[in-house]
Amino acid sequence: MKGLPIFDLVIIVIYLIGMILVGIYFSRNNKNSDQFTKASGLIPGWAIGLSIYATFLSSNTFLGVPGKAFGSNWNAFVFSLSMPLAAWVASKYFVPFYRSTGEISAYTHLEHRFGAWARTYAVVCFLLTQLARMGSIFFGIALSLQALTGYSMQMIMVVMGVCIIIYTVLGGIEAVIWTEVVQAVVKTFGALLILYLIITNMPGGVSKVIEIGKSADKFSLGSFSPDFISSSFWVVLLYGFFINLNNFGMDQNYVQRYHTASSSKAASRSIWLCVWLYVPASLMFFVIGSALYAYYEVNPDLIASIKHQVAVERLPLNASVTEITDLEKTLQPADYGDKIMPHFMVTKIPAGLVGLIVSAILSAAMSTISSGMNSSATVFTVDIYKRYFKPDITEKQNLSLLHIATVGFGLLGMGAGIAMIGVKSILDVWWELSGIFAAGMLGLFLLGIASRQTKNHEAFIATMIGIVVIIWMTFSAHLPAQYEFLRNPLHKNMIIVIGTLSIFLVGVLLTKLKNRNLKSADGNMPV
Repeated sequence: MKGLPIFDLVIIVIYLIGMILVGIYFSRNNKNSDQFTKASGLIPGWAIGLSIYATFLSSNTFLGVPGKAFGSNWNAFVFSLSMPLAAWVASKYFVPFYRSTGEISAYTHLEHRFGAWARTYAVVCFLLTQLARMGSIFFGIALSLQALTGYSMQMIMVVMGVCIIIYTVLGGIEAVIWTEVVQAVVKTFGALLILYLIITNMPGGVSKVIEIGKSADKFSLGSFSPDFISSSFWVVLLYGFFINLNNFGMDQNYVQRYHTASSSKAASRSIWLCVWLYVPASLMFFVIGSALYAYYEVNPDLIASIKHQVAVERLPLNASVTEITDLEKTLQPADYGDKIMPHFMVTKIPAGLVGLIVSAILSAAMSTISSGMNSSATVFTVDIYKRYFKPDITEKQNLSLLHIATVGFGLLGMGAGIAMIGVKSILDVWWELSGIFAAGMLGLFLLGIASRQTKNHEAFIATMIGIVVIIWMTFSAHLPAQYEFLRNPLHKNMIIVIGTLSIFLVGVLLTKLKNRNLKSADGNMPV
């Protein structure tokens, strides 16, 4: 079993205790639900921006992006390039809209537009998205810490989850935001430190990384041909725009932060601060992945232990040595990309610095999970419990329910992470699940905002058609060979694009047909 030096363990313990103390500090302010969910609208815009940046810079970025760059190229970086356009739309239209409604939930207005079903559908999609997000992040952090400590992934998730639950329940959204401000600095510094250590351990330095990267086409952004079947530049750009539009425009994680700002202008500025920080930061993680690829190309003997670990994990416990060896020979960089960063940390980062790096990875995970727990609890309380079970809930009961729901979603997130153990790529899993769950609610939301004449009937039919499209695109790949002609021909990242457009365009079309029929009927009426 790999054990961390005492000094590194002390650093990690101090960090975890520090996060809990932050929750205890802010608990003195959490006397009502408004403070727990909105922080009474007193958070400065720059802190909200750093908080949103920290939420984006999760362990999926910290571990998944370098693993993706190691196994393929910089194609996934196009996701980050789509952020400015989505941020412009959100800051110009969505932020003023939410601030004007005053509703803490991002989904309350859907009931005003289309009825209770629309609100409930969006809430279910959001909660499923959050469970997928929290699960992938729990899994990512456990994957890294298992390599460093030797402890089981399940145990790591439980210990980390308990710490996050404590400070999130005690401190509310204020504790979430201010801990994320600290975590944004910690994780950025940690990434810079990792990149420095890779380059200093690399014979030939930066020039050798560039040389190997160019020869292996590691810096490619993907094909620029109009190809929507593979992960081309355009597929990732479209996926990124729609996902980021969903993030900035109707994800409760972000919408709730807009209400903590003192003004709409401060809330809009927080979005742009996140973008200007995240785009170069995400580029740095792709550079880390390419640098790791070059490092292990120069030191190919170090890959053997990683391949062996992956082969053992994929085969049954009673697999023979021959079976393990045969599988090792077939493994490609994409098969073990997520294990590269933890392996480098175990073997090359000096004692004393490992604790700092682990704290950075922990902060990358904790910021997004705590945010997801708080927003999920808020949505559950406002949009489900108060809406359907107890509309006249008292303030004391409301705050207690928020606490209980926060704990509940934290436990569900841990369960989702445990269920993901063994997946091939953290980033791929998160992108696929988020695209599936977000497509429906984004399409419905855009229909409600852009098509003011669309009513309940047209929206319901459009959503049902959109759900059928999403289900088909998601599961048709598993159809038997004789039904191959019914399979989805597009790349899986196009699910959110086609699903969103299906709901929006069908809703607009049905509205136009209804209006045309009404005009025709009015024209035939006797005067």
